[in-house]
Amino acid sequence: MRLALLSDIHGDRVALDQALQQLADWQPDYYLLLGDLLNHGPRNPVPAGYDPQGVAARLNGLRHQIIAVRGNCDSEVDQMLLQFPVLASHNQLLVDDHRFFMTHGHCLPQESLPLTPRDLLLTGHTHKAHWQQDESGPMRFNPGSLAMPRDGEPASYGRYEAHCLTLVARDSGSVLAQYPLPV
Repeated sequence: MRLALLSDIHGDRVALDQALQQLADWQPDYYLLLGDLLNHGPRNPVPAGYDPQGVAARLNGLRHQIIAVRGNCDSEVDQMLLQFPVLASHNQLLVDDHRFFMTHGHCLPQESLPLTPRDLLLTGHTHKAHWQQDESGPMRFNPGSLAMPRDGEPASYGRYEAHCLTLVARDSGSVLAQYPLPV
């Protein structure tokens, strides 16, 4: 199974189009959206490619392949534009003998989640790519921000295939890092 992992689009249609174009040849089975899809939020600058209606149209075209969770900038008004559920605080999938637990990362205390070291916690929110694996808790992956990365990091997204997570630079499509999951 091939999964595209996108977070923090913040209404930037140009950034989304660039990632979707790169992912087209790879042909993901599903797109896991980790929140903050349409709105840039009151604390963030307006992205250069800001077009929330255009982002909604692009995502609606993939609606049968999308599994999404709500970010802190997502609202009921956004749900009115989107043709797939976006208001759940979390979601879970079983993938290759791992539980993938999706949440944006702003409202569920991660320490209280019922996760094991074989589980993968997928989050967004920080706008910074992150990987963590230790024996005491779940593996953690944040694909970074598609539209507004922080601290000089590149805009990025993730891919999952065959027990391996890949972090990809949005601008170039180059692989930034790979993280194998235990078989």
